[in-house]
Amino acid sequence: MSFKVFEDIDGTLVYRRLGERLQIEAWGDNGLRVRSTMHPNFSGNDWALISGRTSARVEIAEEEAHITNGKITAKMLCTGQISFFGQNGTLLEEYWRTLSNKGEFHSILNFYGREYKGLPGGDYQIQARFESDPNEKLFGMGQYQIPMLNLKGCTLELAQRNSQVSIPFALSSLGYGFLWNNPAVGHAVFGLNRSEWLAKSAKEIDYWITAGGTPSEIVEDYAKVTGTAPMMPDYGMGFWQCKLRYQTQEELLNVAREHKKRGIPLSVIVADFFHWTCEGDWKFDERYWPDPEGMVKELDGMGVKLMVSVWPTVDKTSENFEEMEQNGLLVRAERGRNVSVHNTLFFDATNPESRKYVWDKIKKNYYGKGIKIFWLDAAEPEYEVYDFDNYRYHLGPAEQVSNLYPREYARALYEGMEREGQENIINLIRSAWAGSQRYGALVWSGDIYSSFRSLRWQMAAGLNIGLAGIPWWNTDIGGFLGGRADDPAFVELLIRWFQFGTFCPVMRLHGFRQPEKPGIGTDGGGKCGSGADNEVWSFGSEAYAIMVRYINMRERLKPYITELMRAAHEKGSPVMRPLFYDFPADKRCWDIDSAYMFGPDILVAPILHENERSRTVYLPSGAGWVKPDGETYEGGQEINCAAPLDTIPVFIRKGSKISAPELLKQLLG
Repeated sequence: MSFKVFEDIDGTLVYRRLGERLQIEAWGDNGLRVRSTMHPNFSGNDWALISGRTSARVEIAEEEAHITNGKITAKMLCTGQISFFGQNGTLLEEYWRTLSNKGEFHSILNFYGREYKGLPGGDYQIQARFESDPNEKLFGMGQYQIPMLNLKGCTLELAQRNSQVSIPFALSSLGYGFLWNNPAVGHAVFGLNRSEWLAKSAKEIDYWITAGGTPSEIVEDYAKVTGTAPMMPDYGMGFWQCKLRYQTQEELLNVAREHKKRGIPLSVIVADFFHWTCEGDWKFDERYWPDPEGMVKELDGMGVKLMVSVWPTVDKTSENFEEMEQNGLLVRAERGRNVSVHNTLFFDATNPESRKYVWDKIKKNYYGKGIKIFWLDAAEPEYEVYDFDNYRYHLGPAEQVSNLYPREYARALYEGMEREGQENIINLIRSAWAGSQRYGALVWSGDIYSSFRSLRWQMAAGLNIGLAGIPWWNTDIGGFLGGRADDPAFVELLIRWFQFGTFCPVMRLHGFRQPEKPGIGTDGGGKCGSGADNEVWSFGSEAYAIMVRYINMRERLKPYITELMRAAHEKGSPVMRPLFYDFPADKRCWDIDSAYMFGPDILVAPILHENERSRTVYLPSGAGWVKPDGETYEGGQEINCAAPLDTIPVFIRKGSKISAPELLKQLLG
């Protein structure tokens, strides 16, 4: 060749051709980071990645080059095509349909694995294409409101919406994990003929790929380069009580007092939105919440933590609006004025000055009064119209950086609380991106409907978001929108959801129950209405007895849950995960989406259809299984289980710490 396209620069493989600069470098134990740009230099943003370069072996020949890091190798041809290999062969290769320089592959389609389309202003719409194995199964990617656990064949929007959490990490059954390390709005297509990743506006292609022998190895390597969750505090593992919405301090305290009176364990109780004077004031309306310090003190005396909802929205009438607008602390619109669901503007969480400003308000009005856990709602942020091309952040146009918003929102409070010396920080949030876990993000699945269909969708959502690096996840038990205490069909749904919630990372009852209650004032914290009662004693004696039984079960499981949370903190292990995570050698486990593992030792098979009183459960091979009544089974077979209304089918791995008959009876009886 008459020109040099490959270089080894300090263990990084660098490629230059036709205006493109590309580099592949070792990142993590068994990972490679690939960056490509048509600009003169890379942006320097690491986005989701925290741990940096590691050593790699680079080999350059005339027509191709290789770079190896642990279990993964990339081969790059002088034409530009990249292929990735693991210990058992090809993992992934770019999709090229062109005539190569030697003519060994003939095609006149002119599809390239990397494509740049210039945009006004100098940046690009970028696209990366890869070959597709039709037999491959793909998981992760965050939380989408779809019934599929296996995402092969799906098209996924790379954008945040209420109940949609976009985290662009995919786990493949072929033995690799792939992170699209780009916070731009776009889409991922996992087609049978090819896979595509697209960013509507970006400066460069940036992705990370790792190889591993098992799903757990891949997820743990991913956690090493994006971070792990803190250790969950003990109170996070118990039962959380919540509704839309307690309208006064006394109403909330009376619910906690009733729990104490009845002897029902309670760990967290929530003051939901519109307890404030005005959106963007970030403080209690003292007419309805007259003594926050006293409220916190009384709750602490009962062993209950108070969680308070804070929103990223700032009303034009807020006492902070003018200062924030003048100082550039709000998200800006390119055309007109952007609004949220309440005709407000958002604080710009990508701006460090804005994060500090908001935390200082929260510190003064909440944290300083003893509140140590927060609910970060509307965290997408929730635009009234999702015209991403019309919004601009401190870090750049929304089309380029919008997916970062929920992570930076979590970061604002996490870093503020950390500066105050708090450890084991946890905050509930409605959205996330890659790396959110390291800022104490407990994601919930948004404003979902009260239906069995919705419950079934939450199964796939919770399992996939765990594989995408977020081990702390939960739903509104019973669904958020709808449900009446006098409707037997809803009460059945609530019970089944409650059973499922017992075996989720966090167990939290919430919902906007009907009929709606009017507000108790005309302004401030009094103008917003409320839902009907949503306490465990609100739905009849049969439901009450069943739900109290499962709250007590959750309490008894705390030592086991503590071990799961420690593994999440230390290794990034999902708390709830598909059967194949612990049994990858059992091919049947890769196809099961109606049961899951709660940690390594408990198999959970929720009831997901109305009027269902029995179901079949597949027990993975490679282990023996014990029912709570002590009956044992060999793995590799399907069992028909009775499931009366008070029962969720659960099996314990034989030989585990909790499989002893007496302990089983104590924990699950």
